[in-house]
Amino acid sequence: MKVAVSSSGRDLDAQIDQRFGRCAYFIIVETDDMSFEVFDNENIALGGGAGIQSAQYVASKGAKTVITGNVGPNAVRTLSAAGVEVIAGQDGSVRKAVADFKKRKLKSTTEANVADHYGMGNSSVQDAGAGTLPRQGGLGIGGGMGRGGGMGMGRCGGMGRGRGMGMGRGRVMGTGMPTSGAVSPNQPGIAPLPKKEELSRLKDQSNELRKQIEAIESRIKDLEKK
Repeated sequence: MKVAVSSSGRDLDAQIDQRFGRCAYFIIVETDDMSFEVFDNENIALGGGAGIQSAQYVASKGAKTVITGNVGPNAVRTLSAAGVEVIAGQDGSVRKAVADFKKRKLKSTTEANVADHYGMGNSSVQDAGAGTLPRQGGLGIGGGMGRGGGMGMGRCGGMGRGRGMGMGRGRVMGTGMPTSGAVSPNQPGIAPLPKKEELSRLKDQSNELRKQIEAIESRIKDLEKK
């Protein structure tokens, strides 16, 4: 049986990476003989949809179980749709986690243990250079529990959640892709995106949601055939 583990290193003694969608590596372990393959996670720098893309990736590699630290709702839904078991809240080495799994010490879950876009906050601060403010706020577009962070202009379209309606300011709780722009010292919030950039981001998010729906529909068809 193949088990995918989010890892901070390239061998079984590496520590489990607490981020699923944006982990450094995926180690796919064959539990019968503990042989393994290591894959760089190409989704680590995605602005959005990293959990979905990573879930689809490990499923494509034949993994039947994922072991990780923290996993968001979009990733959980995608993994579940692909028939992949999720074990979250783990730490320590990859080797120990797989050994515990083989001894049936680990319990699977169908619930996320962090909000969408977990792991993006720290990277935005690190990426901000001298004299540049980190990006805050977000466009609450689409369903999910992603953290928009900060007092953004909460335009919560679609299924996004936020305090207030329409253009009301509030903490965005949608899938919230971070906005860019200068932060006014006198007026909390983020300057609206240029039309072209906003359109591009909306298209990207639409594609991500479409892929998720396709994965779910494919799983439904598989189950109906059984």
